[in-house]
Amino acid sequence: MQELKALIADIQRSSVHDGPGIRTTVFFKGCPLHCSWCHNPECISFEKQMLYYPEKCIGCGMCDKGCYSGAKVICGKETTIEEVLNQVLLDKDYYKDEGGVTFSGGEPMSQKAFLSGAIDACKAHGINTAIETSMVVYDEEIFKKLDLIMCDFKIWDDEKHKEHVGVSNEIIKENIKKLDNLGIPFIVRTPVVPGINDTKEEIESIRGFLKDFKNIIRYELLPYHPLGVSKQKALGMEIKEYEVPSIEKMKELREYADISR
Repeated sequence: MQELKALIADIQRSSVHDGPGIRTTVFFKGCPLHCSWCHNPECISFEKQMLYYPEKCIGCGMCDKGCYSGAKVICGKETTIEEVLNQVLLDKDYYKDEGGVTFSGGEPMSQKAFLSGAIDACKAHGINTAIETSMVVYDEEIFKKLDLIMCDFKIWDDEKHKEHVGVSNEIIKENIKKLDNLGIPFIVRTPVVPGINDTKEEIESIRGFLKDFKNIIRYELLPYHPLGVSKQKALGMEIKEYEVPSIEKMKELREYADISR
């Protein structure tokens, strides 16, 4: 039987932004969405890609032997479950009760067979497992294996969602409804992008949809970050940059996002 492999963009250790505690984040390459503000644009394509940073090039003429200056970076490596597990186990002593592994991307649900096997391998070693997903793909068998699900609800207005994300949000609404019946705790997050979804009406509409779910832990708002802009340039993509929302704006919107009220 052929060994399962997935195209992995990166494995980041000691992460504190991808779930509770200290975590190892596995970034899957490939995503069915095309968010205009994506901070991981290198994870959209399902193919290996090269990111080119000309300002780092030292003109050594050794491109055929590998880039020593970091001007050319290959994103995407065919990786086995064992290779992922070996990286995850390196920090097992630091996970404690809250930490563990987070499968992110891209969209990890786009490589479901590998994801399922990787979850099983981590669980066999007593490691807490979480996922960051767009909820555009639903698989009850996989979701039931997880300890925590973190998903996005990006824009309430469906036409605006289609314009900036590439798909309707109706499938996401239906999948979140189904998710709530599994008994798995989940967190819903909205990336706040000025000019797109940074209004009281947008946030209160999403809050109203979420507030009565029984297994939701909280609804979070995350400020837009221009991290993806340099990577868009390096990939030769169209550059889309937005303002970073102010601290005051985020404080105001978080009041509208409070599902406890």
